[in-house]
Amino acid sequence: MKKCYIYTRVSTAVQVEGFSLDAQREKLIQYANGNGMTIVNEYSDEGKSGKNVDGRPEFRKMLYDIETGKDKVDYVIVFKLSRFGRNAADVLYCLQQMQDYGVELICVDDGIDSSKEAGKLMISVLSSVAEIERENILIQTMEGRRQKAREGKWNGGFAPYGYQLVDGELQIQEEEAEVIKIIFDKYIHTTMGINKIADYLNVHGYRKIKRQNNTLDSFTPAFVKGVLDNLVYAGKITYGRRGNEKIDGERNKYHIVKKEDYIIAKGIHNAIISEEDWNLAHKKREKNGGQQIKTHSLDHEHILSGILKCPVCGIGMYGNVNRKKKGDGTYYRDYFYYACKHRKFIDGEKCWYKKQWGEDVIDAAVVELITKLVQNQKFEKAIKSKIDGKIDTKELENEFNGLLKEQKKKESAISRLGDEIDTLNPYDKQYNRKYEDKQIRLNKLYDDVADIEEKIEIVKTRIESVQKQKITGESIYKILLCFDKLYDKFTDIQKKEFMKSFIDEIQIYEKPTEKGQFLKHIKFKFPVFYEGVEVQELSWDKESTVESVCLLHRTDM
Repeated sequence: MKKCYIYTRVSTAVQVEGFSLDAQREKLIQYANGNGMTIVNEYSDEGKSGKNVDGRPEFRKMLYDIETGKDKVDYVIVFKLSRFGRNAADVLYCLQQMQDYGVELICVDDGIDSSKEAGKLMISVLSSVAEIERENILIQTMEGRRQKAREGKWNGGFAPYGYQLVDGELQIQEEEAEVIKIIFDKYIHTTMGINKIADYLNVHGYRKIKRQNNTLDSFTPAFVKGVLDNLVYAGKITYGRRGNEKIDGERNKYHIVKKEDYIIAKGIHNAIISEEDWNLAHKKREKNGGQQIKTHSLDHEHILSGILKCPVCGIGMYGNVNRKKKGDGTYYRDYFYYACKHRKFIDGEKCWYKKQWGEDVIDAAVVELITKLVQNQKFEKAIKSKIDGKIDTKELENEFNGLLKEQKKKESAISRLGDEIDTLNPYDKQYNRKYEDKQIRLNKLYDDVADIEEKIEIVKTRIESVQKQKITGESIYKILLCFDKLYDKFTDIQKKEFMKSFIDEIQIYEKPTEKGQFLKHIKFKFPVFYEGVEVQELSWDKESTVESVCLLHRTDM
């Protein structure tokens, strides 16, 4: 009597009648009994894809038992060839392995017996044809989507924020579109960066409308960045910016990569912002990605550049140099000063503030102020207690863990949907429609995972930032304890780094007061101790005991 193994496989996503493990097993047992065979072992992979052998532990165990001659079997019986494998190369390779040890394959429902010449030929043809057909359908489906993009039509998936889908077409959602307009307006017409715009929206009461693919009602830098980079808001449709690419050296394994060559077409939907504004934002995004190389005054740094704010427009003043030369054109000396960048207001008018402040005067006043603060008798004790403080990132860590769970759910959904695609019958008359529908859902899941991964990186960065802020805070406080001894020994670069780490912003009067006072308000990044109280801001709009610190040190400016 011939001995055999029976092998069953089914995806967790596909438990249809006739394909369930129990149904397959019952038919295989009936076949073995009806043909006088003895079943010596059963192998079953539940919830496993047939795309390759690596992901099916029971299948690999069966092959190992055949190679070692454990049961000296004559046949492996499966319900259909697709249960044995769906990749032509794998099917033929595994069949050859079995036949090397005298074991043949029988596919009950297909009526195939590899011990017969016609059976082996049929296996080769069916597995190859099925794989080629799947590849052709994928190519046709992708070409159909590319053509749809060329016609300016939305290609499936959730509508981008600011739009809603009506009968498959994008239509503006006015409440969401208001936020999109604010983002572009702030980015183009102010000096706000991506982080500041996200903060602005959250602080001013704007709440993100929750979508099917999002559970957060706050705005993040990643969201703002995504809006600024999305051509859909300028009335364009893009397709193919990201795609699957085969991993070298791996069979049937792919990863998502960004493509440089992709389709950009005029959409049939209405734009939320003008193409001109999108180009302005895009140009600024590219510019902000670069870094200017310093070529003069290499040892000098504009220590308070960006921290010192224009008294009219509130924008960070920049450091500049007036290079004096002798009559013969040779270098004489540099005069450094802070001035406004004269950025445009939202109404299109430029800032008119033209006064230039000598860097030595402003820098010296701020240094003297800090020296006065640290000389307070209670300062050292308060600083040391602050260094021993703890940080709490529990809320951020909960958000991080929640995103990890969401990522795992999406990846599981991708796996299940991949199995559904894998187990579709190529000969089903609805195969094309089912395949395209599932492929659209699969692509959307990949987009969701990419979004979640970006959010995970943002939260990780925020956690690290809080932790670094603690470390930075401790470093700043330690420097403050010996400020009068250390600061003068710093290089300009070290001084600038210290000021950026300690001071958030410095506000000044348009011109010195009658008493010669010009510092108006200072906001610190870490609490300081003034007159026995922990404060993070100091203001001189009213009389202050440290007012003398803010007097002009010279009048020849």
